[in-house]
Amino acid sequence: MAALVALLLFGSGPRVAAAGGGLFGLDHEWALDDRGIWSRNYQTTLEFGVVAFEAGGALWLGNDDRLGHTLWQSADATLLSAIAAQGLKYAFSRARPTQGDNPDAWFRGGCCESFPSGEVTLQAAFVTPIILQYAEQQPWAWSLEALPLYDSIARLKSQAHWQSDVIAGWGLGTGFGYLSTRFRIPLLVRVLPGGMTVGLYTHL
Repeated sequence: MAALVALLLFGSGPRVAAAGGGLFGLDHEWALDDRGIWSRNYQTTLEFGVVAFEAGGALWLGNDDRLGHTLWQSADATLLSAIAAQGLKYAFSRARPTQGDNPDAWFRGGCCESFPSGEVTLQAAFVTPIILQYAEQQPWAWSLEALPLYDSIARLKSQAHWQSDVIAGWGLGTGFGYLSTRFRIPLLVRVLPGGMTVGLYTHL
């Protein structure tokens, strides 16, 4: 899986420059392609759809349900990784490909928030607890990695991120996704009123 991701994100896509830069010297701008499934509309639809499914499913099923519990873990991972990603964006203030085509443009101030990719972070944070919960009995769960993979490629094609941005976002989301499964009771379940976490369907 790691080799496939590296091939897709570093080795494919048309290069604008002869050599890359940035982290590991592999970052390069892809030719703009915002048509079809790579359009911004599809990217934002996926983003909002994942958040709606995660929040709606967690509230509807509740923490006592297996899938509901897993979605609460995903919600934890989504929230914590979003905070971490935004902090890193402020700290590194890296320019996007559309802001000068220079992968070595770090620490540029409030104008620039390329590193890491927040949307890829979101997708990885969402799928990781589900994969860890279900993959051993149902290997199809690994196919959910298609979500961060799709979003990584889409963000590169939109010239919104460098390869290292999406790799870092994928790793960040995966890390928080794993961390969220270590808590017996999800953090959000602990802080929200009990009636919101037992499952709305039980009240109907």
